[in-house]
Amino acid sequence: MKALKDILHGIPVRQVIGNLHVSVTGLHFDSRQVTPESLFVAVVGTRTDGHEYIELAIGMGASVVLCERLPQTIHDDVTYVHVDDTSFALGVSASNFYGNPSKQLRLVGVTGTNGKTTIATLLFKLFRELGYEVGLMSTVQNQISDRVVAATHTTPDPIALNKLLREMVDAGCDYCFMEVSSHAIVQQRIAGLNFAGGIFSNITHDHLDFHKTFEEYIRAKKTFFDGLDRFAFALVNADDRNGTVMLQNTFAHKKTYGIKSMADFKAKVIESHFDGMMLHLDGQEVWVKLVGGFNAYNILAVYGAAILLEQETMKVLTALSMITGAEGRFDTIVSDKGVIGIVDYAHTPDAVRNVLETINELRRKNEQVITVLGCGGDRDRAKRPQMAAVAVKNSDKVIITSDNPRTEDPLQIIRDMETGIPEEGKRKVFSIADRREAIRAACHLAQSGDIILVAGKGHEKYQEINGERIDFDDKQILRNAFNEQ
Repeated sequence: MKALKDILHGIPVRQVIGNLHVSVTGLHFDSRQVTPESLFVAVVGTRTDGHEYIELAIGMGASVVLCERLPQTIHDDVTYVHVDDTSFALGVSASNFYGNPSKQLRLVGVTGTNGKTTIATLLFKLFRELGYEVGLMSTVQNQISDRVVAATHTTPDPIALNKLLREMVDAGCDYCFMEVSSHAIVQQRIAGLNFAGGIFSNITHDHLDFHKTFEEYIRAKKTFFDGLDRFAFALVNADDRNGTVMLQNTFAHKKTYGIKSMADFKAKVIESHFDGMMLHLDGQEVWVKLVGGFNAYNILAVYGAAILLEQETMKVLTALSMITGAEGRFDTIVSDKGVIGIVDYAHTPDAVRNVLETINELRRKNEQVITVLGCGGDRDRAKRPQMAAVAVKNSDKVIITSDNPRTEDPLQIIRDMETGIPEEGKRKVFSIADRREAIRAACHLAQSGDIILVAGKGHEKYQEINGERIDFDDKQILRNAFNEQ
């Protein structure tokens, strides 16, 4: 239970009708979850407007309504709080309701198109290895030290987010590392949070179904860094041309990492194999259990963040040599016939390119690279032909298939992908709509030493078709297909 006056701290309020000194037992933005004597926040969403459900929320027992538009009917026993932006108010009120947990540990946000999950997960594992109690919020899963909490979104809604942070604080966590998606930034799910630091990995073509233009996508990422205070750090990839853009208006301590450019934290790949690589990292040599130039950037971001969080260099390097990456990120298995299978979450043109370029650098040049690739339905259509083109350019054979078609026709998604395939590349492309059969076909095509990349779904254990989620695990299906050989 929390006093309404305390919950509203830091929120610009236009008008209050009713009692400002009532106590609130809970906080909700979904009218179906409202409990007696709770506060209902009428959020204007992309599909529904919470203002249409104010009466329903009151009927469920809400004693306080926070809204952008006062309803026509005013109940004497309900307090109405009129604000300009309920999305912002929801974030701040959730933080206040749970006692501002982000101020009681060191919260670091990771944003960018690719690498968010790996960087956040590696930081979580690194700081656990260094002896701390740590929280994690990622696309794959949320964790409170050893306890796993299922993840439904890359960045949870403000209430779930602050509730989870409160649990982390109560469990004694010193740090929390979280992915910060562009959707979450625009929708103000991180409003009211206190970040000790922010990390920018890169920005490439993605989510234009939501942001509409690439400029808006960049602006969304930049907003996160604009909101950091002077006590935080902003660590950005100097080799990404938008890295310096992220730093333009931030009050945070500005730091950079890079492989090609001048930067505060530098690295170079000395040698690379399918089971790891040797890096020259900030003047020291270290072997890590990750592969590829893109992972060299991820490791470098993690190292830089750890140093900025005042950890000892040699302890950090030692711990980095012991930890593994995130599930479904360059996840490798080998068949009895010696075929190498790689499952990766790559679902943007740049991510597919990075993984395939890494594979081509590692192979001895006489093996086939066979790529199984799909694109998600109800998402950015513009990237579909680009992803197919990248796969064809960097593979010996490509099987185009479905990913999560959602409400779209899988065959139409495949047709969209096929428009990106040049005439000379069509001879090495097969189209198989059934993803399971596509993976099996790749295994039948493969000979000893060949490399199969199954891209797009990574850690996901489901396939979403017409609103229904069915069990589907790329890695398990690949393993089963290997056993059939």
